[in-house]
Amino acid sequence: MLSPALILACVGAYFAILMGIAWVTSRRAGNAAYFLGNRASPWYVVAFGLIGDSLSGVTFISVPGRVRDIQFTYLQTVLGYVLGYLVIAHVLLPLYYRMELTSIYTYLGKRLGVTAQKTGSVFFLASRLLGAAARLYLAAGVAQRFVFEAWGVPFGVTVAIIIGLMLAYTYRGGIKTLVWTDLFQSAFLLLGLFLSVVVLVRELGYGPWGWIEAVRASGSARVFEWDWAPANNFWKEFVGGAFIAVCMTGLDQNMMQKNLSCRSLREAQRNIHWFSWIVVLVNLVFLVLGALLYLFARERGIEIPARTDHLFPTLALQHLGGAAAVTFLLGLTAATFSSADSVLTTLTTSFCIDILGTESDPDMTEARRTRLRHLFHFVFAGLLLAAILVFQARASSSVIALVLKIAGYTYGPLLGLFAFGLLTRRQVPGGAVPWVAVLAPCVCGLVEASTPSWAGGYRVGNELLVLNGGLTFVGLWLASTCTRTRSPR
Repeated sequence: MLSPALILACVGAYFAILMGIAWVTSRRAGNAAYFLGNRASPWYVVAFGLIGDSLSGVTFISVPGRVRDIQFTYLQTVLGYVLGYLVIAHVLLPLYYRMELTSIYTYLGKRLGVTAQKTGSVFFLASRLLGAAARLYLAAGVAQRFVFEAWGVPFGVTVAIIIGLMLAYTYRGGIKTLVWTDLFQSAFLLLGLFLSVVVLVRELGYGPWGWIEAVRASGSARVFEWDWAPANNFWKEFVGGAFIAVCMTGLDQNMMQKNLSCRSLREAQRNIHWFSWIVVLVNLVFLVLGALLYLFARERGIEIPARTDHLFPTLALQHLGGAAAVTFLLGLTAATFSSADSVLTTLTTSFCIDILGTESDPDMTEARRTRLRHLFHFVFAGLLLAAILVFQARASSSVIALVLKIAGYTYGPLLGLFAFGLLTRRQVPGGAVPWVAVLAPCVCGLVEASTPSWAGGYRVGNELLVLNGGLTFVGLWLASTCTRTRSPR
């Protein structure tokens, strides 16, 4: 087992490289570089960097741990992502590039009014803040358990240190810096993943292809669930996965801001096409990793942790040797910070543009815009710290399930707002939009809580997002009957 000091040294060296990248890329970086990287990001760099941004530390730890409970059925959701990415590439990206957007919620403002823009932004801010908090809570928990706990450092201080490191290399360069740090971090994520699989195959004594038969024979490799009752039924997962991809990527400022930094629409579409299939392959390897972890634990008589999220870190740091521990640490660090560091930038972007209107105010000086951007970058860092401490108080057994649940409730109104704007020509009274957007998730909560009792054990899964968006769409349609005004698409 690695000592806490050695673990800290490995992570410290990693961050030193990130700081070097940030120093090079943030020189002479103004607001245009911070928000969209001067629209000069190479598409292949963005595509590779999005691997880490979309997978995160949750995937790195939580997906392998869930294999015991749901086998490979998570792959059904990932296959749905591919369909969703096609919609992003050929419906949403053309719209965003045609309108030359910096914040994608500006579309809602132009189509449905400033109240809709602010409502969309608020739901994004809530969703991304909570989602990033869940992801960082998982990584911070590993750091606390295996490093800082031995030194008596409180969990809150551990989280503050992590967020402080993120602030150090993102607050100046923004997207211009993140495109290149994500490239570096995605490389380490994939290195950590594939080397972990190699170490386990070697430890278990399998030949070059023997591990395939071992995984199949373990009973973990079942991909498809056709029974309608479970939450992981194929159609629930596949269709839900498509909508999750559309919402968590295509309607998410955090993911789209990097795509909008590409040189052209054609390059941004090429980025999404390549990225969609890479995501399938990488998630499949994560599931294989999970099956191998359980095989290793069973063979060595190691007790499975009560929380499945602890399986991978426990085995990597305590049972697989020093090389595996370093590989795991660097992979987890890369996965976590690649997805979490950009959140501070994109939360700041959406708040400044959509809520404060800094880019649309002709009387505001560039210096004033920059001061506000720096201020709220730190404000959101503080809010992120507070949210992580709340997650610690109400810990969940599987963080990836929690992240998908948060998405179902917070991205649903965004799905309904964008669908209404794209598929209809109706206008909605501005005052009705926030009420509809809040009421739809509330109704979804009641449906989810009551469904098992009257639907023969039926469990709501990823279709919650579709239901939420549909209710928002219907609510906006009903509200639109109050006005005869119509808008061109």
